[in-house]
This record gives sequence, structure tokens and C-alpha cells, in this order.
Amino acid sequence: MLPFLKNHPFAVEAFFESSIVVSFAVPKEELLPLLPECLEPDTFQEKWGFVALAMVKTKGLRPKGFPAIMGDDFFLTGYRIFSRYTTNAGKRLRGLYIIRSETDKRKMQFFGNIFTHYHYTTTDISTEHKNNTVLIVSQKSGLHVEVDMAKEIVPLPAGSPFSDWKEARRFAGPLPFTFTYNPNNRKVLIIEGVRENWTPAPVELKSWRSDFIQSLSLKGVVPANAFIIRNIPYHWKKGKTELWKG
Repeated sequence: MLPFLKNHPFAVEAFFESSIVVSFAVPKEELLPLLPECLEPDTFQEKWGFVALAMVKTKGLRPKGFPAIMGDDFFLTGYRIFSRYTTNAGKRLRGLYIIRSETDKRKMQFFGNIFTHYHYTTTDISTEHKNNTVLIVSQKSGLHVEVDMAKEIVPLPAGSPFSDWKEARRFAGPLPFTFTYNPNNRKVLIIEGVRENWTPAPVELKSWRSDFIQSLSLKGVVPANAFIIRNIPYHWKKGKTELWKG
């Protein structure tokens, strides 16, 4: 397979029917071994770094400009670290570094691993809506997330470092950029996402379990916030690369 194909060689678009994102706070030092040398944790109060779990129901995912009928519907789960990258021109970019990607369909795994560096795997994912709660479960991946969307006054998760939802919103995701790094040639791949009418609404995190989060053995990890967005057009621009000179 030609290596350049993995560098997001064309723009991609999709419609997000829903996206629930739970962010976990962890002392920033715990994240350093998980990040490539070109990135640093994006922090709160210079102490906390964040890992986000995104659970996204997409519709019509396809190369940008293709008819919607040529798109496919997938459920995607991904774990990302909130990160910062300084370009060679001196710009400081906020973005995400992906450390795990899962999907409910083998087709997405196949093509995702041709055109990205995200290392997709296929898993079982079920979603249950009951009254005002949403439950997302994967038996194979050891994932269980339940959120309540009914409350007008939503409490932050216990132990969250944020004092209010205004602070928490800054780490709601997704951020404008996604980063990938190739240590062999020191190339940084930068993918910019474009969204419309992006207004995350806080939801109460009722319960959670993630075998992947547990496998990272992060000391001091606590759930920090949970947000949902619905019915959002979204697209990713063609990837751009630059040589990291750090």
C-alpha cells in the first residue's frame, strides 16, 4: 500500500446525528509517554491534561463532494488526547492526538486504515435510548457509558477540576485540528475539521466504564465533563504535512 494514502489525501464529509464526548482529567505528566515528541498536552491550570472519549453516530460519510447516496453510516468511538503543536511558522495549534479508534463496521475499518493512521478496529457497539438517558455499550471493548440528558441544571462529574460548565466547554471537543506524527521522517500530519452550528450541551454522566482507559494505568484520572451535539454537518480538509524541526 502506498504510504501517502494514509495522509488523508482528500477531504471527507459526514453528518453527525449525535456525538457524545466524555473528557477525563489526568495530571499532565501522565500523558507525556503517550504523546509523540512534537506534541505537548493542552492543559487546564497548567496541571491537568485531558483524554476524551468520543462516541459518534455518523451518516453519509464519504469523500467531500460525492453524492450523499454514496456515503455510509457508521458508529465510531475514539480516544484522543487534547494536545498543542507549534508549527514551523510559530503558530500554536490546539488539536487532538488519536490513541485508539473503533467502529461497528468492517468496511470502515478497511478504508479507515487505508486512508488514515488511526488504526481502526471493529467492535460491537449498541445504543439504547430510555426515557431521557442514553446508554452506549460494547461488550468486546469493555465500554459502558450512560448519560442523562433531561436535567436543566447539570452537575459536573464528581472530582472534575472545572468549577463550572463555561470552563468545561473549552475541553469539550472536537478541536480544530487532529495531529499524527511519523518519527521515522519527523513529518507531522495536520488535519483540519470544519463544523457548523456547533453548540455542545452538557449532559450528566451517570456511569462509565472503559477497559481502554483502565489499560493506560493513568494515575489520578477522573471524569471531567460530558457533552452532546446533534445533527451537525462536518467535514475534514485534506491533510497537510510539515517537517518538525523541534
